[in-house]
Amino acid sequence: MKIFPSFLMGTEGLAAIRAVLPAGTEVFAVGGVGPQNFDAWRRAGASGFGIGTALYTPGRSAADIAARAADLVAAYDAGLA
Repeated sequence: MKIFPSFLMGTEGLAAIRAVLPAGTEVFAVGGVGPQNFDAWRRAGASGFGIGTALYTPGRSAADIAARAADLVAAYDAGLA
């Protein structure tokens, strides 16, 4: 299930919805998620994330996008450790 824009629901809203979803339902938070709040979304029950403008907006160079992608992956991976 895709939650978009997730920042409108917030982590408390996701936790409330998780309580009534069938076990095993994957929920992806999209819109307003990033390194600053990956952990909070995980604790609320997010299975994963969709990243849009935090990664790409028109006019960014390929090098900038690659650096942003590397930072996002590193932040995500650090939260799994």
